[in-house]
Amino acid sequence: MNTYDILYEDDCLIAVHKPTGIFVHRSRLDPEAKIFMVQEVRNMIGSRVYPVHRLDRKTSGILLMAKTKEIQSTMNKMFMDRLIHKKYLAIVRGYTPETFKIDYPILSEKGKMQEAVTFCTTWKTTEIPESSGRFATSRYSLVEAVPLTGRMHQIRKHLSHIFHPIIGDRPHGCNKQNRFFLERFGLSDMLLHASSLTFVHPVTDLEIMIRAPFLDEFNRIYTILGFEENG
Repeated sequence: MNTYDILYEDDCLIAVHKPTGIFVHRSRLDPEAKIFMVQEVRNMIGSRVYPVHRLDRKTSGILLMAKTKEIQSTMNKMFMDRLIHKKYLAIVRGYTPETFKIDYPILSEKGKMQEAVTFCTTWKTTEIPESSGRFATSRYSLVEAVPLTGRMHQIRKHLSHIFHPIIGDRPHGCNKQNRFFLERFGLSDMLLHASSLTFVHPVTDLEIMIRAPFLDEFNRIYTILGFEENG
């Protein structure tokens, strides 16, 4: 049985550290997939769990689940009412502005344009003495992204839209960068991480803040690119 780090747990909720490459639940995106976080966590704790939000298969970090359908319904509504605050960290191509807002509608799976807004802050920048394209060096940024709306692949599409795609993102990223990181550093994961989740507990009314450190592969590339040396 696989085990996953538990980041938070009480009688109502459980948050686990999701690795990249695993769907939250069954998906038509890959009918052949055999492992799902809902089943994995159920097997790990010995009781049913109900996801209250989505994480892409390629995204690592905090995955929050309810232990009853009633709490799931309450938490779903809190997400819809924007009462749960999510923050993500991503490594992207190029130097991004210190702070910036991306307000760009996204086409839904049903072909409808939906409002989508993401607020971003650049935490760190780095430059490595290796060419991944036209220039002798390559520049990257560590960006905190806070989605105001919750559209599918929102952060991925938004950062790609402003020409700062997430490293390892397929299909929204840069093929040249993805190939460079695969060939030079052996990276096949996407560098998007759900780093924190803050909300008022629906039963206790206490403020809950959950944080998740980088997993091994994200941390490896973070170190290789020299972000640690840059403060």
